[in-house]
Amino acid sequence: MRRGNLYIGFTKDLRERLKKHNSKSSRYTSRYDEWKLVYYEAYVSEKDAREREKRLKDGRARYLLKQRIKHSIEEV
Repeated sequence: MRRGNLYIGFTKDLRERLKKHNSKSSRYTSRYDEWKLVYYEAYVSEKDAREREKRLKDGRARYLLKQRIKHSIEEV
């Protein structure tokens, strides 16, 4: 994975999703080296989780998240 690059997505099984990405079976994620989890958010409501995912993909929230976890991303 290139430094500073983020994958944002919704899943009900985080371990399985990470395993899938690292197995190179996803067209998008297979282009990158090993994926490492540096941050996640958990929600009780699937609706809330999907709304947060949409905000992170569409707006300023992504930039703010990158700033928040900047040092973690740089170490990866």
